[in-house]
Amino acid sequence: MAIVLFTDFGAQDLYVGQVKAVLAARAPRARVIDALHQAPAFDVEAAAQLLAALAGRYPRGSVFLAVVDPGVGGARDAIVVRADGRTFVGPDNGLLSVLWARARRRSCRRIVWRPAGLSASFHGRDLFAPVAGALAARRLPYGWTAASRRPRVLLPAADRAAIIYVDHYGNAMTGLRRAPPRGPATAARLRVGARRLAFARVFEAVPRGAVFWTVNSLGLVEVAANRASAARRLGLRVGTRVAWVG
Repeated sequence: MAIVLFTDFGAQDLYVGQVKAVLAARAPRARVIDALHQAPAFDVEAAAQLLAALAGRYPRGSVFLAVVDPGVGGARDAIVVRADGRTFVGPDNGLLSVLWARARRRSCRRIVWRPAGLSASFHGRDLFAPVAGALAARRLPYGWTAASRRPRVLLPAADRAAIIYVDHYGNAMTGLRRAPPRGPATAARLRVGARRLAFARVFEAVPRGAVFWTVNSLGLVEVAANRASAARRLGLRVGTRVAWVG
């Protein structure tokens, strides 16, 4: 059994280690995979799109601990979503709603258990990690969850015409899962700010430093540059809008 971590905790901070300590105690035989700890901080909508794109790359049966939770300690609920053979534990703030909406088979349960030592600011460690560990170990105590029809917070599940993630190379992933609906993809132009970018299948198809759009390994439309940072050249950040033109 694999536990997959998807958070905005930051790989250099002390939070991930504390979560892993809880998982080691609850599910010592589970493999823990770090999918991402640099998810867009505080941006639940962008993170939800990115999580939905990533999830299918992990084995069926995996338990995801997914935390991008700017409302931690507030009114938002906590849920377990099962979607297409994978289980997701996290806040009911929309983070799990895009993959929920796109799933063929799905179910939802509310986490009603609360630990005695629940902190106000670290539910990833105190609430979500114990539940994810118990699920991975197949030892979830009776009464920890209750049936629910669906997540309460449902974000738009359609493709998002905006940047949802920028990697350390400066490649900028969008929430678009496909090329334009009409005409050949190779002829399409992607508008980013004042620029209209042409398509290239691989980096080496354009001159060094040139910016272009492509379809990346996750199947998402991406703004990239050959041996340069597209984000730096075009001033891109999470939330920058894009559009198909011409």
